[in-house]
Amino acid sequence: MPAPAGPWRPALAPTLVLRHDRVRGTDLLVLPERVVVLQGHAGQVVGLCDGTRTVRGIVDELAARHPGAPVATEVPSFLDRLRQEGWLT
Repeated sequence: MPAPAGPWRPALAPTLVLRHDRVRGTDLLVLPERVVVLQGHAGQVVGLCDGTRTVRGIVDELAARHPGAPVATEVPSFLDRLRQEGWLT
């Protein structure tokens, strides 16, 4: 399938759900027949993947929330890994 025109606007694949587990105090990606525990701020990153923001927009939002954090270098590669897994469209 060809890549869409314009910058990528990540969104969760239709079969996935982002949930917060209050007992464990962590975010989860709920997939069919599988659950992925998200570590650190990964849940915040995935939560911004709503199909409206570009990767640059997600990076900018996180940089404003976490000044000095290496979001510009880490977030794009993290999102790309999630896309390779088929978890982001």
